[in-house]
This record gives sequence, structure tokens and C-alpha cells, in this order.
Amino acid sequence: MPTEKMTRENLPDGEVLCSYCNARCCRYFALQIDEPTTRHDFDNLRWYLLHGSFSVFVDDGAWYLMIPGDCKHILPDNRCGIYEIRPQICRDYTTDNCEYDNAGVYDQFFETPEQIYEYSQAVLPAAPRRKASDPISLPVLNL
Repeated sequence: MPTEKMTRENLPDGEVLCSYCNARCCRYFALQIDEPTTRHDFDNLRWYLLHGSFSVFVDDGAWYLMIPGDCKHILPDNRCGIYEIRPQICRDYTTDNCEYDNAGVYDQFFETPEQIYEYSQAVLPAAPRRKASDPISLPVLNL
């Protein structure tokens, strides 16, 4: 019989939310990046996404580069294998606003270089028309 997912509100006294979690916070990290405002900025984002299973997301107006990868110290029960000597960034992280019950929905989420390119075309002013003598530069699209 399936058990109902623990909620923050129903967490028993003395229990830790992490005991019910799949360690989402330990399976990737995100670095805040500058909001892209130019074609060059968007081209750099495309370059990031050409290098693997990275993604870019916007949450509450801030832009992030998401880098997937499990912490090498996650135990099979999703607990920390080096809890007593974990890095300071882990010590500072609390379950007060963690992703435990977050559906992973962001304001915007880009997984492919094509998505970034299409978005840049929609939000940036039209590129100046090129002269016949200008070199041609086309976006790299892996279709």
C-alpha cells in the first residue's frame, strides 16, 4: 500500500525532513550568472549548453547555470556520508526553504542551445542587416 508523502506541516517532532527526501540538493549545483542582455551573452549560454547535460534556469528573476552531478558522499538512503565534516555550504543549507516539496518549476528553463537561441531571437532587437561583403555567421544547431 503506498504511503503518503511526508509534508513539512506533518513532520513529527524530533524528525528531520531529510529522512524523507531523495537528496535533490545533493544531486546538482547551480551557479548564479549574469542576466544575458546581448547576442554575445546568449551565445555564451548556448556554448554552455553545447557541453553536456547542463541547463540554464531563471528563478525569481535571477539566472543560473545548473550543473548536474551527485555528491560522491550520498549514501544509499540519501543521507550524507560525511555529515560531521561536510563543507560549510552544506552546513549553511537548511530545510526551511529547501527543494523537498518544490516541483522543480522555474520561471524559465532551457535545456538545449536551440532553446536559448530561439529565446534570444524573441527578446533581442533584430540584428542589423548585413552587407553582402560581410562574413556569414550561423548558429550551430544540432537537429
